[in-house]
Amino acid sequence: MTRRRRIYEGKAKVLFEGPEPGTIVQYFKDDASAFHNKKHGIITGKGVLNNRISEYLMMRLGEIGVPTHFVRRLNMREQLVREVEIIPIELKVRNVAAGSLAKRFGIPEGTPLPRSIIEYYYKSDELGDPMVSEEHITAFGWAAPQDLDDMMTLSLRINDYLTGLFLGIGLRLIDFKLEFGRLWENEEMHIVLADEISPDNCRLWDVKTNEKLDKDRFREDLGKVEEGYQEVARRLGILPESGPNDLMGPKIVQ
Repeated sequence: MTRRRRIYEGKAKVLFEGPEPGTIVQYFKDDASAFHNKKHGIITGKGVLNNRISEYLMMRLGEIGVPTHFVRRLNMREQLVREVEIIPIELKVRNVAAGSLAKRFGIPEGTPLPRSIIEYYYKSDELGDPMVSEEHITAFGWAAPQDLDDMMTLSLRINDYLTGLFLGIGLRLIDFKLEFGRLWENEEMHIVLADEISPDNCRLWDVKTNEKLDKDRFREDLGKVEEGYQEVARRLGILPESGPNDLMGPKIVQ
């Protein structure tokens, strides 16, 4: 990394001042954390893989009209993104019972949900990212009702597209987390997808075996964590058997 002003460092990424006004350089680390930052570790090569996977998915979403903060990938670990005002709410889109939802309601993990469910969480490591309602969000001014409508609409659209994309390469999109930001252009504000989409914030299971190929391998001490991330990249055509390459399309798994 070249010397430049560091804006923020989180659990998985570092943000640096971008080369142009209104831009930020997003650097992907190998650090891993779970259980609200109580478990820490290093997943070798995770930053490189997440950078490539998130780039690929953000580009595909952009092609179907989903507004994102992504501009372009700069190198193996960095990408250029637009500077946005992050809304302090995480949206969890759930298609299949897993994780905290399965525990809360006593539903066997892997049970398909009657329909996709979207939950809201307030972004705060100190408070453990508590679940909140629309009433909390609007009452405390974290987001306006129209912001929430836009975020909900985009989340369902993203879910529909990614579910099909991953199914085409033999993966079930169990659930995933999204973050959004406010992008100001010519005094107009737009809600755009921010952060990343990767095995760090998606649960991805093999369609045939239900093998977990995401950060749950780290959370649950399943082993072969790096291999799980690599398999997702391989199936997307980002990391084929012959080694890293710049293939544009995913490989279909029969």
